[in-house]
Amino acid sequence: MKLISCEKLEKSMVELQFSIDAETFKSAVNAAFKREGKKYAIPGFRKGKAPKAMIEKMYGKDLFQYDAVNDLFPENYEAAVKEANIDVVGRPDAEVVSMSEEEGATLKVKVAVKPEVELGEYAGLTVNKDVKTVDEADVDAEIKRMQDRNGRLLTREGAAENGDTVDIDFEGFVDGKAFDGGKAEHYSLVLGSGSFIPGFEEQVVGHAAGENFDVNVKFPEEYQAEELAGKDATFKIKLHEVKYKELPELDDDFAKDVSEYDTLDELKDSIRNGIQANHEKQADQKVENDLIDQVVSNMKAEIPDAMIDSRIEELVQDFHYRISQQGLKLEQYLQYMGMTMDQFKEQFREQADKQVKMRLAMEAIVAKESIEATEEEFEAEIKRIADAYQMEADKVKSLVDAAAVKKDLAVNKAIDFVKSKANIVTAAVEEKKPAKKTTRKTTKKAAAKKEEAKEEPKEEESKGE
Repeated sequence: MKLISCEKLEKSMVELQFSIDAETFKSAVNAAFKREGKKYAIPGFRKGKAPKAMIEKMYGKDLFQYDAVNDLFPENYEAAVKEANIDVVGRPDAEVVSMSEEEGATLKVKVAVKPEVELGEYAGLTVNKDVKTVDEADVDAEIKRMQDRNGRLLTREGAAENGDTVDIDFEGFVDGKAFDGGKAEHYSLVLGSGSFIPGFEEQVVGHAAGENFDVNVKFPEEYQAEELAGKDATFKIKLHEVKYKELPELDDDFAKDVSEYDTLDELKDSIRNGIQANHEKQADQKVENDLIDQVVSNMKAEIPDAMIDSRIEELVQDFHYRISQQGLKLEQYLQYMGMTMDQFKEQFREQADKQVKMRLAMEAIVAKESIEATEEEFEAEIKRIADAYQMEADKVKSLVDAAAVKKDLAVNKAIDFVKSKANIVTAAVEEKKPAKKTTRKTTKKAAAKKEEAKEEPKEEESKGE
């Protein structure tokens, strides 16, 4: 391989031109003929026995030459990239300039490269740190959740009340016909939970175990199953059992039973401290994000589309992995959400753009400040990964790219560097709670689908992305 030229183009694109010598190219053409020539039938010759010249005469002289180019391209392209000392970030777009067995081949390749970053201000930035104060209602709500978790379910004799748990069979009908997903047996439903469409649970209240009755409801106009939207429906119900929850008294004995604390006040203090610590963590994360946003807005870089597209693909693959852990395929998710793959990918574009810019900015700071990960930090990260996946540290080392791990650690240290040099103005703020919204689902099948599909693309702000 001979590198002929390396020309910088707009938006961090590069055009490489390199040649492959005649001897190497001719050898590759002959190898392609030996491998592919047997596929061609030539009159007067048995299949696979026709001479190379006869096949080329009938199908074109460049037939095996293109096969040779494809065979030689990966190794020679990699060598050209290395000699040009460029950091490619996208797929190459190759073009054959010329090729012949007598003179070899010349190729032209356009490819995106990591952009040059011009940093602006990144040290001495000012940012506000707003730490929410603990709302006592949150402490009480957590105590109530603990009380509810430790309640006992007892059988209710007589009519079901709001808040009771009922065991029911149901089957739904629209226009006298049963509809798909509208049937279940021994379904456990908490009355008043808003799990079913409006009016369903309210009509179960007042009935006792052993009763059979009808529930008449109307599906919402905006219901996700279009064939049911706005339709009147009748559910035939069989009520097997009614249970109510007996809650423990909120006293010191309760605290001893559910925690390591001796008194209810101590338990509340612990919950209060935990909420405050969480508020502090959220405030720290926002400070970090705000500082990164400032660094990114201060930098200049021509970011190629290939970098954004590549990050989108990674985010899609990560999302696919997460929902597959729930037994759901990406194709099923897209079908349920009524999306094409292109529409789905587009949802990640803003997130991918932000993450790519953040990474480029932090890598530039790493280079400018000569930030490196120490061996102790590398070993600690290997241990963290090993513990997370319950593997031996040596096994983890054999699987990971040590240089990539150290690079990620250095990026994290760059974020910490920016934070350490920042002017952080701390203030306590009272938390403003949004109005509660009640979401309602319908049948068991629809509820299950909702649960499967609720994992949606979220912006990831983790370090080193």
